[in-house]
Amino acid sequence: MNLKERAGQLMRDIPAVYLALKDAKTPVMAKVLAFITVVYAFSPIDLIPDFIPVLGYLDDLIILPSLVVVTAKLIPEDVWLRCKSESEGMWDGGKPKKWYYALPILVLWILIIVLISKAVLS
Repeated sequence: MNLKERAGQLMRDIPAVYLALKDAKTPVMAKVLAFITVVYAFSPIDLIPDFIPVLGYLDDLIILPSLVVVTAKLIPEDVWLRCKSESEGMWDGGKPKKWYYALPILVLWILIIVLISKAVLS
């Protein structure tokens, strides 16, 4: 499977993770990881901004696919297969980007800035 096919598979798996997050049969740990995955995938703000050479695209190539794979492994197989079939063509126009998905990323960046400021000023 080449990189383009893997990216396409990722775009089909994110809606399935989103549906599994809402499913009552999904275990709590899988829901927590699914929440993190969905928020990170839908956030218009990346953890590592894309303008940073090489590192900027790390999240798109490593972090997000890893989150999807780990989350899928925690979801029961019957739930995962059902969510995958229900999600077919769900977001053909592209994934939704909402400002409120950026809030956890913004909070994390603010926390990092505060910790660095404290370390520098101490």
